[in-house]
Amino acid sequence: MLFDEIIFGPIHSRRLGNSLGINLLPSHKKLCNFDCVYCECGWNKDTKAVKDTIPNKEAVREALQKRLIEAKQKAIQIDSITFSGNGEPTLNPEFSEIIDIVIELRDLYAKEAKISVLSNATNLLKEDIFNALHKVDNPILKIDGGSQKMFYAISKANPELISFEKVKQKLIEFGNRAIIQTLLLRGKNEGVVIDNTTEEEFGLWLEIVKQIKPRSVMLYAIDRVTPESNLEKLSKDELELFAQRVRALGIETKTY
Repeated sequence: MLFDEIIFGPIHSRRLGNSLGINLLPSHKKLCNFDCVYCECGWNKDTKAVKDTIPNKEAVREALQKRLIEAKQKAIQIDSITFSGNGEPTLNPEFSEIIDIVIELRDLYAKEAKISVLSNATNLLKEDIFNALHKVDNPILKIDGGSQKMFYAISKANPELISFEKVKQKLIEFGNRAIIQTLLLRGKNEGVVIDNTTEEEFGLWLEIVKQIKPRSVMLYAIDRVTPESNLEKLSKDELELFAQRVRALGIETKTY
């Protein structure tokens, strides 16, 4: 599923309420440095023949201002202005400046709304993005694997370009401003077993969470069609069993 507008929704989010989405990426393709086996946008595809059209900060300003004014005139409540869309939002080269624009417009037209960013956390290594994510209400940062092996098996990221250890250390540095999001799943992809719910894997993930000390954790299961069909959706009861182990650390944890 791809979004063909800069601003989409509002749609009801199981995590964020009435959410107005911002897509900072091309409308015709997914653009991400991950290729997660469960991604609702599908696999990364070779679309080099089609020129990427990444919206610039002024286009975002114009589109968001228009939609926020419309929402205010129609008395539509916006709970969250959410950076999500067709891949990793921090890949937009003007991401940090766009964060400032969105904060400005939120304060003008939708003061009660939270600003949320769904990110795979890889660009925390860039100082401007690290600082920009500290400005938002809900920096929702992904880590799906506690081990290097599982991190790459789920994300299918290129280990020559993305260092699991460096991402992990930056998440720890980000600390208690973070909301950690993790999708728990079991299955196979290209003959590789994927399971971040084993005692070993979940234990390693839990150790990372202990070091991050996030303000909260979101544990969730597959909700939409996935590009890899050989994946198992965990039940709410199973998620709750894992959540109890995080709550035992004194960290607020919700399941979805």
